[in-house]
Amino acid sequence: MELFQYLNEAVTPYHSVELAAAFLQEAGFVEQKLEEPFFPEPGGAYFVRIYGTGLAAYTVGAEFTPGDALYIAAAHTDYPCLRVKPKAELAAGEYKRLNVEAYGGAILNTWFDRPLSLAGRVVLRGETAYTPRLQTVDFKRPLLIVPNLAIHMNREVNKGVEYKPQRDLLPLLGMTGEEVKDSYFTGLLARELQVQAKDILDFDLSVYCTEPACLLGEQEEFISASRLDNQLSCYALLQAICSARHQRGLSMVVLYDHEEIGSRSKQGADSALTAGILERIYEGLGAKRQELQQAMAKGILLSVDAAHALHPSRQENYDPVNRAVLNQGVVLKINTSQRYAFDTETSAIVQMLCEEAGVLYQKFANHGDVAGGSTLGPIISSWLPMRAIDIGVPLLAMHSVRELAGRNDIRYLEQLLTRFFS
Repeated sequence: MELFQYLNEAVTPYHSVELAAAFLQEAGFVEQKLEEPFFPEPGGAYFVRIYGTGLAAYTVGAEFTPGDALYIAAAHTDYPCLRVKPKAELAAGEYKRLNVEAYGGAILNTWFDRPLSLAGRVVLRGETAYTPRLQTVDFKRPLLIVPNLAIHMNREVNKGVEYKPQRDLLPLLGMTGEEVKDSYFTGLLARELQVQAKDILDFDLSVYCTEPACLLGEQEEFISASRLDNQLSCYALLQAICSARHQRGLSMVVLYDHEEIGSRSKQGADSALTAGILERIYEGLGAKRQELQQAMAKGILLSVDAAHALHPSRQENYDPVNRAVLNQGVVLKINTSQRYAFDTETSAIVQMLCEEAGVLYQKFANHGDVAGGSTLGPIISSWLPMRAIDIGVPLLAMHSVRELAGRNDIRYLEQLLTRFFS
């Protein structure tokens, strides 16, 4: 699977997981079910979907023995966007709009005046109350737009304007007409899925930008795309787990949901999810709980997320010397308050892995007056007491509807992760 294909098609966490599952199956991974027992074997490769929007994939060394080191790398499938509310219909005079809310910390003004579409999951009536039918949907065409107010009516817009999602971010869907009813959105979904509107019980839908990923720059040295945070990391992890294999120990990739809103969900990092899956894997391999604890103590956890690249126009917002630059390598994110997971031993290990793989790397620390964001790393390592570090690809315009990465950096990240898993 090519990078741009993945970026263009992973429009929601549901689609990201479906793409990952297909990629893993093609690479020979066997699917397991959360609701069924795990029976892994040495030399095997497996994956499990986690409630539709998360996924864990792992390989067992051919010479596996309980207590061998555990290697985990994690990323997240969600991104800041607009999500459709349960009662989606809104009329404004002659216009039809969608009722949406902001998900995560989006840069709201970047959503204006762009071709937008809808994708996600729709839940249909099943044979029994406990067996609803689940179906993903992607309209795959420009369907919506959030129009700006003309400058003639908003003279202060270039001085900075506060946008309110409930007022300003409601996408325009079309014109009203005789067909406008409270259920017109359900009817739209029914036509797209070719089902009866009465069978649609619920949905989880995201608004996304339809503009495709592209290369740009004088030497095409940049990647411009939506959802680089954190689909670049998901893609690199999938490539690495499929192309490298430890002969001993267990290697694992986990793609979580809900990182952008705090990770506190059944498929988020701040849950018993990963620990429970690991216990089932090791029990299936005939290991004792104490041996799993040994494997964690010997192991390494990589939290792989986006990093802040130095902005050419706003360099005063960054630390004077601990900066990350596009196309200068993988970023090791350092924060003494543990907003990023790190310790000096793990940092040294990753630096040596980079050197062995011929990978450029750089270290980043926040400006002393700026708290910065948080990541999966500290959350996961609070559940799994392992040596851990946050790494990632530097981005400009993080959380914009389109973000910017260095073309070389994704290659460096793939090379490092492949080395980590081999």
